[in-house]
Amino acid sequence: MADMTRSEAEGLTVGQIAERFGVTVRTLHHYDEVGLLRPSERTYAGYRLYAPADQERLATIVVYRRLGFGLEEIADLLGGGDLRAHLERQRDAVMSKLDELTQLASAIEHALEAEMGNRPATDAEMKELFGDGFDESYAAEAEQRWGDTDAWAQSRARTSGYTKTDWEAVKAETDAVNAAFVAALVAGEPADSEAAMAAAEAHRRSIHDRFYDVSYAMHRGLGDMYVADPRFTKTYDDLAPGLAAYVRDAIHANAARREA
Repeated sequence: MADMTRSEAEGLTVGQIAERFGVTVRTLHHYDEVGLLRPSERTYAGYRLYAPADQERLATIVVYRRLGFGLEEIADLLGGGDLRAHLERQRDAVMSKLDELTQLASAIEHALEAEMGNRPATDAEMKELFGDGFDESYAAEAEQRWGDTDAWAQSRARTSGYTKTDWEAVKAETDAVNAAFVAALVAGEPADSEAAMAAAEAHRRSIHDRFYDVSYAMHRGLGDMYVADPRFTKTYDDLAPGLAAYVRDAIHANAARREA
């Protein structure tokens, strides 16, 4: 009886060893069946007991399993196999897996970017792109003034699905047109010069292609509004003094030329 008590004190049952080493009872039974780890002791009642030496062997098995070794490789290692050779092979396998995971992560990132790029731009993104030029209150005012027009409906239909990338393209196009106006003004070109009228036509085409159909008569009205509305005037004159009036005059000159 004393021997049984000592054996049971030194050994651990299947349930105890499973809990201590974080493996399942089924796994321990499988290790026993394949001969990888057989409990060296049993109680008088026939229950398996894992002696300290068995526990050390299991600790080694758990480490090797975490390194990704198969059971046959582990059996070979525990039988005196070349650990360095096994580790080198495992390192190569891990590095290959890392490359695969890196490629997978990159593919997922591209997929996320594509998904983000396919959704309409948020107000925060519009504010980031256009700064003070994006004003929700002005958008509400514009809808109140022109909401019942065909141009407004057409613009809403076109822009409702614009992504941040689309708006970035719009901004780049707008900046380029404004830069052309400023360059013509600073160079002393008259508003009816080829350079100024080319900028005016680019301005009309940008609105026509991106938002709504713009006739030359309608374009004249926009040019007049840039001078009549202090907010538009400030936007242009902040780029160059007198630019709002210059843009208006260039728009009128271009319209007259195109309609002649």
